[in-house]
Amino acid sequence: MKTYPCIMTIAGSDCSGGAGIQADIKTISALGAYAASVITAVTVQNTCGVSEVFPIPSPIVRSQIEAVMSDIRPGTVKIGMVSDPEIVRAIAGSIRMFRPQHVIFDPVMVSTSGCKLMDDKAISTIVEELMPLSTLITPNLKEAQVLTGKDISTVSEMEKAADQLSQWGSSVLIKGGHLEGNRMCDVLKIRGEAQPHHFTASKIDSKNTHGTGCTLSSAIATFCALGFPLAEAVEKAKEYVYKGIETGKDIHIGEGHGPLNHFYAPVPMHVFGK
Repeated sequence: MKTYPCIMTIAGSDCSGGAGIQADIKTISALGAYAASVITAVTVQNTCGVSEVFPIPSPIVRSQIEAVMSDIRPGTVKIGMVSDPEIVRAIAGSIRMFRPQHVIFDPVMVSTSGCKLMDDKAISTIVEELMPLSTLITPNLKEAQVLTGKDISTVSEMEKAADQLSQWGSSVLIKGGHLEGNRMCDVLKIRGEAQPHHFTASKIDSKNTHGTGCTLSSAIATFCALGFPLAEAVEKAKEYVYKGIETGKDIHIGEGHGPLNHFYAPVPMHVFGK
């Protein structure tokens, strides 16, 4: 019987389909793995922004996780938006109980449109409870600034922030998509390694970037589940996201920031990489 890699995504629902659970499932499926999902919140949003967030009661979140883990037993977990401290504790308790091999945590604190998605109490609980249990956290520049309390606008400042955040227990990928200039640079600090990894690319002129953070973290989780080392999983995930943005830049969905093209590849990318 063929072993099929499974990733459980724990995140909020985006009714417009471009981010959150919906983007996670598309990404995991496009890359050739099986997606199970645990919903932490129902959001009211579209390509123009987020207007309301309704958290799911923490016992229901815990029950969803236990239902998946007791049956399908995914070895890799991706965590997205968690806006309530009790939900954070429920997730952390479940991770300690089931001990998945990989935990990729995208600390979704600020939406693409600039809307703050969680309060300070939730943020402090994340730092104390979830970050030490994570294999990798993937904040963007705004989220890294929230977590460190420092302005970050250069690659050097990203490296220092990654060093600081890694002291809380996980490897760190700081995404530099909002850096000034025509080049993007993401900085990966792997715990136990002295030198950071840099991933650079030219910026693509596109407003269809809704859900890129969700997509990237889900792609990293998928490539980890497929057996790639962390740095290589990040590299392959970034390639997937870049091509998704490139091939989706002329697609018109909604009046704001539309989604990237999750299904540009005719077959799972990992077939070509191993």
